[in-house]
Amino acid sequence: MKRALAAVILVALSAVAAWAATDFAAFQLTLVLSYAIAIAGLSLLTGCNGQFSLGHSAFFALGAYVAAIMIERYGLSFYWTLPAAGIASFCAGFLFGWPVARLQGLYLALATFTLAVATPQILKAPFLEAWTGGGQGIVVGKPSAPFGLPLGADRWLCLVSLAATGFLLVLAARLAESRFGRIIIAIRDNPVAAQTSGIDIALYKSITFGISAAYAGIAGAIAATAFGFVGPDSFTFSFAIALFVGLAVGGAESIWGSLIGAAFILFVPNFAEGISKNLAGAVYGIILIAIVYLMPSGAAGLLRTASEKMRITS
Repeated sequence: MKRALAAVILVALSAVAAWAATDFAAFQLTLVLSYAIAIAGLSLLTGCNGQFSLGHSAFFALGAYVAAIMIERYGLSFYWTLPAAGIASFCAGFLFGWPVARLQGLYLALATFTLAVATPQILKAPFLEAWTGGGQGIVVGKPSAPFGLPLGADRWLCLVSLAATGFLLVLAARLAESRFGRIIIAIRDNPVAAQTSGIDIALYKSITFGISAAYAGIAGAIAATAFGFVGPDSFTFSFAIALFVGLAVGGAESIWGSLIGAAFILFVPNFAEGISKNLAGAVYGIILIAIVYLMPSGAAGLLRTASEKMRITS
């Protein structure tokens, strides 16, 4: 109950902030929200199910291109792109997850690494150029506020993204606490015992991979619309690593920690560059090492520990 109330208050404050924000601030908040959705999907996959994916930039790209093609090629509304991107990415994630469900650890990471590296090259392939625009990409229009609301496109998109993020994060949290969540956690903790109990491990792992990919696809659709452009070079392996960094910073087992992780991967690199443009990578690395050292369970773990200590002392 307390977590639900806190979530409602956070969403309300964010909505007020988005309404009053400048267009650029609304654009940044939209990106944070889109990254948070993708990281929440990774939390289900890695934190709950124990599968390590270094290739979620591929599903992020799939969702982005689904949105771009639907909006610019077929003139469909942005709002239809979110479920379409989620469904397309779920199918792709499930089909990819089924053959790799028996892989673990390093081998699973290598399989997903291959997916992340190959995706930008596939998007540039001549046989897909009519759809993807090749290396030139696709320009994407932003939705306008309805009913004559006095909001620019960036602020309206931010409010829509806020609603989608709130819904998806609550859904992910409820899913993690459901019977399905208990099953995938059991698979993570003791796959032999889970299999002995009659659980189809490959099926549940594939479904979890599909759900995680669906979250990344919806995030990609939002991000592509926020940027107003989608191109293959936006979805490199570095971006996949950034999502994983956000997962570690927020806390792998915390759905709500994805918001902190998303803010980290958007703002901290800019902060590091502001300190030293020539040594931005080194500064970023030092900050990341310090955070991992001080918060080995992520920001959510630190907050949980602090809350427990306050409860004990009181």
